[in-house]
Amino acid sequence: MVMDHYTKNLEDWKKACEISAKALEYGKTLVVKGAHALEICKKIDEKMIDLGGTPAFPSQISLNETAAHFCPVTDEVILNDEVVKIDVGGEFNDAIGDNAATVDLSGKYGDLVKASREALNEAVKIIKPGLKIREIGKVIDATIKKHGFRPISNLSGHGLDYNSIHCSPTIPNFDNGNENVLEEGMLFAIEPFATDGAGKIYESGEGTIFSQTALRPVRNPTERMILKDIDKFKGKPFSLRDLAEKYTLPRVKMALKGLERQDIVRSYPPLVEVGGGMVSQAEHTILVTKDGCEVLTKI
Repeated sequence: MVMDHYTKNLEDWKKACEISAKALEYGKTLVVKGAHALEICKKIDEKMIDLGGTPAFPSQISLNETAAHFCPVTDEVILNDEVVKIDVGGEFNDAIGDNAATVDLSGKYGDLVKASREALNEAVKIIKPGLKIREIGKVIDATIKKHGFRPISNLSGHGLDYNSIHCSPTIPNFDNGNENVLEEGMLFAIEPFATDGAGKIYESGEGTIFSQTALRPVRNPTERMILKDIDKFKGKPFSLRDLAEKYTLPRVKMALKGLERQDIVRSYPPLVEVGGGMVSQAEHTILVTKDGCEVLTKI
């Protein structure tokens, strides 16, 4: 049964989500003008370890028109007046929490930040067993548009599972016609993105996040050496910065490109709004309960 899948180890899921939420709140306090984005990500990851967990994926800071999948590698990214998305996920005993928030350092995009946050809150209000998944997207879409913005239609919320950050169900940010219904015991992340742009994203630039997708021998000695370090992530996403601290950056990039060509490693380039619009994000991990839902990443 769906209900038993998570609830038999529910305390682990609650702990993972508590770690995620506390690390996100801590990270938000670090987002100030003049701060180094790399240092913020490092401190967030360290906070999760201090709280008794580990990062389920490398903490991300995506700026302005970049919606997601950016991990700073060097200390060159210094915050000034950007719209800053922080995406944080913690792991505890293989259970995973996932949450995100937006901080507007410019002071110009408060309504945009409110749109994604309110869309998340309104979606949470309707969650209950028997609800059609399309209804979640319908509420998110309507709420964001009420504020004069667009949801990003090709980004979505997602299921979470043991050692898995993305699985079914997919939780849309618009009415996608999905007639499947929620069941008690389901656990997933709701993740609205709002933009003043076109409402879609595309992959742009070099990836800073990777995951191992296959196990096979390699001939190149540098690739073989770096692959041993990648093995410790056990298939979970890792960032370029995780390896650049041990090896030189050009060496790591060359090795990862070689491993990509052999379909051993996959990269996740930054996701950028197609119209260059500003993007805000909000996210919570949700457990469907008998009469509604519980927000596990709420502290």
